[in-house]
Formats: sequence, structure tokens, C-alpha cells
Amino acid sequence: MGKVILDWDTARSFMEDAFKGVGVPADDAKIVVDVLLESDKRGIESHGCNRFKPVYIDRINDGIQNPVTNFEIIKETECTAVVDGHDGMGQVIGYKSMQMAIDKAKKYGMGMVVVRNSCHYGIAGYYPSMACKQGCIGITGTNARPSVAPTFGVEGMFGTNPLTIGIPTDEDFDFIIDCATSITQNGKIEYYARIGEDVHPGTIIDSDGNAVEGDAGVALAKIRNGTAALATLGGIGEALGGYKGYGYAMVVELLSSVLQDGLYGKDLDGKDENGNKRPYHLGHFFIAIDTDHFLGEELCRKKAGEIIRSVRASKKQPGADRIWSANEKEWNVWLQRKDSGVPINESVQAEMNKVRDDLKLDYKFPWEN
Repeated sequence: MGKVILDWDTARSFMEDAFKGVGVPADDAKIVVDVLLESDKRGIESHGCNRFKPVYIDRINDGIQNPVTNFEIIKETECTAVVDGHDGMGQVIGYKSMQMAIDKAKKYGMGMVVVRNSCHYGIAGYYPSMACKQGCIGITGTNARPSVAPTFGVEGMFGTNPLTIGIPTDEDFDFIIDCATSITQNGKIEYYARIGEDVHPGTIIDSDGNAVEGDAGVALAKIRNGTAALATLGGIGEALGGYKGYGYAMVVELLSSVLQDGLYGKDLDGKDENGNKRPYHLGHFFIAIDTDHFLGEELCRKKAGEIIRSVRASKKQPGADRIWSANEKEWNVWLQRKDSGVPINESVQAEMNKVRDDLKLDYKFPWEN
């Protein structure tokens, strides 16, 4: 059967009802689903509907993620705040934290909010996008379960740790760079396993220091049991600059824990000392910089657009059609998908069917016709 298009309204309504069915309040369910669908709108299918059941619904049902989010402000100043999310919905925690940083920036020029005891917050690019829409530069990062090895190491010591930045432009899309500090991320390996695509060479290292290749499902199992780890940006060793990805990954790890007294590294593996499932206790940080406290949003957008366009207009390598800007391909995907919907592969179709049946929701999906 392959992929089937599910229209946006049905996808949104179904997932909201599913989250409400497992105890997430209605307003929070809207936020969670908006973040998930934003990923699919951008063509980043590893972080959208693909993770709806296994990462969120299942964790709530397993009792390791709280459906009702207790957003507790531990400390607050004019420009900063420390938040404890009490293992609630990561998207809700992320949304409220980013908006708090934006509100502070609008008043004082800059705002920063750090979080401890959160859960996976979805596509990191969602939060800087919030800032850009309100005339701010936005920055966020999050630590994650340990699956990435440091340069010259073979053991997963930190997460894929995205460092994500958004800058407002005068184009149809803002500049949003959203990527892991590892060459690839767990969600991509999970996605490859779902669609039967092999691991890309040089992205994973085993405990003997050899590159892992072949079946993505096998590689994912090795990462999960600690006999393999993802490589940082630049790849295995130093030859292509793997130490740079390692360094930026550590920046995210530090900012996700040192200001908020959060957990880090091996303590984020979601398992207790007996190997039982437990909350992940992730940390995040959110920074907003208000352009109107400098020389203004209009100038910022215009100048950013000029810089981006000048780079795109530069000389291209032979055979290349064009030079792209960060978030441009994602914008093009949205233009292609906005009037149709989200592609749902067969494994996710089965997951949606199961969630619907378990919760006794009244939906008929297009793949059942």
C-alpha cells in the first residue's frame, strides 16, 4: 500500500482527541499536535506523526510521562527564569518557556529560560520560529538520551543535542537552522528502519571503533543496547572535523543542565538501576533577542534577506541547480503539502489504527477505504 495522504484537519483532530483520551488537557493537546504537525509540514517526518504513538502516547501509558503538565517556575528575574517541567509534555513546556523568553525580550531586550525535568519537546525549530514571528531572534537546544560518542570515544555519552537558531528575514520564510550536533539523529535511524533504508556509512561507530553499516533496525538495536553510538558532525575521528560537532554538542549539554541543575549524560537514558523504564528528565534552554531593542525588526529582516540572497546568488558548483538557505526546502515542502496533507506510511497507519481502537475514537482513515 505504501504511504497514504491524511488531510491536515483529520490528522490534527484525531491526534488531539487521542492525547485528550490519555489525559492531556485540551489546550495542551492543541500545542502538542501543532508542534508534531509542524514537523510534517516541513518534511521532517522523523519528528511528526512517526513519533505520535511510540514517543508520546506509549510513554504516557507506560507512566513515564505526565499527561498533565505542572509548569513550575523555580526562580525568575526580569530577563531569566528557571523552570521545572515535572516530566510533563515537552511541547507544552517548550511553548510556554519560549513565549516567556520572548515576552521578557520584548520588555528588556533579551530573555532566557532554562528547563529541567522535561520530556522530548518535538521539532526544535518550532520554538525559534515562534520568536521570528514575533520579531525576535530565537535560540534553543535540548539534551537527550545518551546515544552519541565523543571524538575518539565509542560510548554514547550525550544526546543528539540540536543547537537551533532562527533569524527573521524579509523572505517568505525565516532563516531557521535546526539540526542535531551528530551527523544523524535517532529519529532518522528509526525512520530508516521503518522504511527499510540502510544506515548511511560513517554515521555510527561500534564499540570496537568500526563504522556500522547495513540494516538500520540492527544498528538502532546496537545503539539502544550500548554496543554502538552515533558520530558527531564531522564524522568519526578528527580528519573531517568531528571534534567540532563534539564541541557544539557539549555546549548544548552544558546549557541544558548547568543553569537549571538538571540531569545529564547517562542519567537521561530513561532507565533506573534495575533497567526499568523511568522518565527521561530532559533539560532545555530558550533564548529570545528582540530586534526592536537594536535597530529594528524591519532593518533586521531586510539585512538578513540581503545576506541570504547574496549567498544564494554566488557561483554554484558544476551540476548544481541552486544554492539553498536554511528553512527554504522546508518552506517548499509546505507549499507542496498545504492543500493535501501528511504522508502516512504503513507502520504509522497501523499505530494510528491501534490508538483509535484502544481509545474507541470514531475515525475512519483513508487507508481503510
